Amino acid sequence: LGEIRYLFLDAIYEKVREAGQMRETAVLVATGITPAGERQVLGVSASLSEHETHWKTFLRSLKDRGMHGVELVISDDHTGLGSARRSVLGSTLWQRCQFHLQQNAGAHVPRQSMRVEVAADIRAMFNALDRSTAEAILQAAIQKYGKSAPGLSAWMEDNLAEGFTVFDFPLEHRRSIRTTNSLERVNKEIRRRTKVVGMFPNEASCLRLISAILMEISEEWQIGKHYCAGKSFNC
Repeated sequence: LGEIRYLFLDAIYEKVREAGQMRETAVLVATGITPAGERQVLGVSASLSEHETHWKTFLRSLKDRGMHGVELVISDDHTGLGSARRSVLGSTLWQRCQFHLQQNAGAHVPRQSMRVEVAADIRAMFNALDRSTAEAILQAAIQKYGKSAPGLSAWMEDNLAEGFTVFDFPLEHRRSIRTTNSLERVNKEIRRRTKVVGMFPNEASCLRLISAILMEISEEWQIGKHYCAGKSFNC
């Protein structure tokens, strides 16, 4: 696989028949950006569990195939991924997907009338020029909602700073590495194609189809391999 500067990880679920019953199979997908700015499809794995063992095995397989030099992992807070990431990639920095954080906040907003204001406050943090400004906006929001929405305030304090790691990286890269949106577009294409199947007869058939889809996407990226080239990515 070679040197990968930014590693994107995500999981989607597909229906698979197992022992005569329908089960949800976790499909783990990894893409990356090289130091030259080239996008690569790195790997895929399917298993009935998305938990730590599956993630750990998947990440180890990427390293065994030559992936090295990862400076930042971008993902959502998937079950088991944090422990697996620390075990396999050590102290590699983690950027929690800002898009998913913005969505997650909605579950902690007590009144519909507050949603627009809360969303604007979170966007202000993520769009700040630097980490210190973002942290100041976060602290102000924690205080602001302390009485009117204590659950939201506590959630903000525990979670939102996980979306600030991107501030440690070049300004011209931040737009591309602050979310998993580039990988979400890959997953959207996978879902479009697997929707036709409905339920797979087994894990192997699921993995074969998704691997073929990813090979097509990889070939498209190779044709336009400088899509993210240079200092300013546009993934």
